[in-house]
Amino acid sequence: MTSREKVRRIFDLKSDSPIAFWTGNPWDSTAQGYMDKLGLKTREELLVHLHDDCRWVMTEWSCYKHPEGKPLWDPLGGRERTSLAQPGCLADATTVAEVEAIPWPNVDYMDFTQALAEIRSYSDKMVFTGTWSCFFHLVGDYFGMEEYFIKMHTHPAVVEALTRRFLDFYLEANRRFFELLGDDADIFFFGNDFGTQLDLFISPENFRKFVMPGFKQLIDLAHKYNKKVLLHSCGSIIKAIPMMIDAGMDGLHPLQALAAGMDAENLSRNFKGKIAFVGGVDTQQLLVHGTPQQVRDDVRRLRDLLGPNLVVSPSHEAILPNVSLENVLAMAEAARE
Repeated sequence: MTSREKVRRIFDLKSDSPIAFWTGNPWDSTAQGYMDKLGLKTREELLVHLHDDCRWVMTEWSCYKHPEGKPLWDPLGGRERTSLAQPGCLADATTVAEVEAIPWPNVDYMDFTQALAEIRSYSDKMVFTGTWSCFFHLVGDYFGMEEYFIKMHTHPAVVEALTRRFLDFYLEANRRFFELLGDDADIFFFGNDFGTQLDLFISPENFRKFVMPGFKQLIDLAHKYNKKVLLHSCGSIIKAIPMMIDAGMDGLHPLQALAAGMDAENLSRNFKGKIAFVGGVDTQQLLVHGTPQQVRDDVRRLRDLLGPNLVVSPSHEAILPNVSLENVLAMAEAARE
């Protein structure tokens, strides 16, 4: 059985084979440090060494080829970012006309040639792909995070108009990509971080009103092209998971282990058998401070609680340099047991 076949069965909720493994997406400096220690030259050699079943090929920023070199998104109107909560170029917008008036990207400038070639080089692996489609992030960037949440109450029509702008782009970009992709990959992977360490950023009611309609449209589009859907969100999103399952989400990543309600016991009790799980190995404490034996023991615990429809992976894909190679090797080895 190839890695692709194994992970597909996990997403079909029909796994009767060992759990799968995804290293995630280590920072370049992290990956380079691991490669230096192992005597390897490329990131792909590292993933092969770790017996990684998955590959991630994103088709967003790198695929946008504006003839004048303009960025895909410019939420600050050319200004330098100084904070994540910085007011965006639409912070003061109170009308839909103001949303429509700013320059918007043209989906015709998306060039998927290189991404498709990379995907096709991983024919035996499970490839996670598609545009990142992070409309929740982007609406927050264009308004400013606090202003976004306030406008949900003061100017809901403006919020919906801006959200629609991003969704129109992402739906058409992904439609064109899926047409070209055909059967060369199975999983649409997209992300929007909408949880803090303790709870959702917004109320479940506002999440259902302003965010879920976009999720539903993206999920339905992927299913139309026979793609499974893996949704990413860090933080405590336990209150939103039932909504996303009802919308057709097939898998959830990264299972931030120490966020409220996101422990494996709670996820298993409430959602096992309803979705595939991807992630769960704590990157806040365990992978940073734990021993290789503790990491192995935790992977075994996750397997017992969340398996067999589980892809073992860090609880955040961007592994930082403070995670030792020894702990990553232990994680990968225990996933293969």
